[in-house]
Amino acid sequence: MPQPVPSPDAPRHGGALRPDTPVRGPARPGPYVAAGVLVAIGIVLPLVVPIYARHDPELAGMPFFYWYQLLWVFIDAGLLFVAYTLMRKEDRRRRDVVRAAQGSGPDSHPPRHAAATDVSGDATEDGGAR
Repeated sequence: MPQPVPSPDAPRHGGALRPDTPVRGPARPGPYVAAGVLVAIGIVLPLVVPIYARHDPELAGMPFFYWYQLLWVFIDAGLLFVAYTLMRKEDRRRRDVVRAAQGSGPDSHPPRHAAATDVSGDATEDGGAR
């Protein structure tokens, strides 16, 4: 069975992952509830057909029934973007809580796409492949 690949942010102990060390701090329910409500709005409101089951008003000759549904495509994209942004911000906050508890701040870690290094610590030109 293949072993899981650790996250670059995962805490290490002697070169091995410590299974008892969390990689994220405690979650706050607020961002998750807000994201869930936004996604639910984007799913439920277009399913309530009596809201838009009519012909008038037309937009550029297109009946309301069609352009209202098309409008929801763009509204849903916006709602999902906001929900994703909330989740990303909360995930970063939770990771920073663990980093602060370990004695290192969020700025002390190298960038995720840093140049690969060989055993001696020297960066390799081809990203680590030899």
